Amino acid sequence: MALNFPQLFSLKGRTALVTGGTRGIGAQMAVGLAEAGADVVIIQRDTGNTNTKTAIEALGRKAYIITADLSDQEEVSALTKRVLDEGHDISILITCAGIQRRHPAHLFPQSDWNEVIQVNLTTVWTLCRDVGAHMLTRTPEAGTNHRGSIINIASLTTFQGGLNVPAYAAAKGAIGQLTKALSNEWASKGVNVNAIAPGYIATDMTQALLDDPERSASILDRIPARRWGSPEDMKGPAVFLASRASLYVSGEVLTVDGGWMGR
Repeated sequence: MALNFPQLFSLKGRTALVTGGTRGIGAQMAVGLAEAGADVVIIQRDTGNTNTKTAIEALGRKAYIITADLSDQEEVSALTKRVLDEGHDISILITCAGIQRRHPAHLFPQSDWNEVIQVNLTTVWTLCRDVGAHMLTRTPEAGTNHRGSIINIASLTTFQGGLNVPAYAAAKGAIGQLTKALSNEWASKGVNVNAIAPGYIATDMTQALLDDPERSASILDRIPARRWGSPEDMKGPAVFLASRASLYVSGEVLTVDGGWMGR
């Protein structure tokens, strides 16, 4: 069906499930989806932070908070059923929740490794599997065969090893391959699976780098855009990959990095 330009990017009538949506990149992505017309279900550890929900509702969209501990695999395994049982027909999934632990590799504690892999990889896989299974049952959109869009949040460490972050690099490298593997199975069935790899974005997770004058200066010197990214820089890519504008894009890891990977 022929769509005009605004329709390509409209998310009106769709519902998104977003993890990591209380702050930083995830919050801005969630608000961006709402600005494009989507309602949003936000997965949070608790209900103490309602900033994203309030921002979405101020746009005239619906926002819901469902609590879960994403480091607890038992809770994660039950999460999709809880969301669906509450009546939310999820056609957009953004897996943005992540944690970071920094130690030299030879001193990296097993407990930290396990926690990073759980939150940053196993939780992502579980939600992709379970929400993807739901998307495959949805009636495809007339004229496009589209059933849903999954957007995983990768990293520059999907491509590069980083320093003192072996667990994070391992998880984010796997996110790139998981995204491609799921796309290979589901693209023909109307479920697009892509990832966004943010560059150096000024968030709580990168505060340790920002606080290191030498490291921060060396990073900035390599970024062709000559600035660190902001969480707001993630809005456009998220809306693009969730919308009809990207129906022929699947299995892609989109770097949003101010040109870092081009150096």
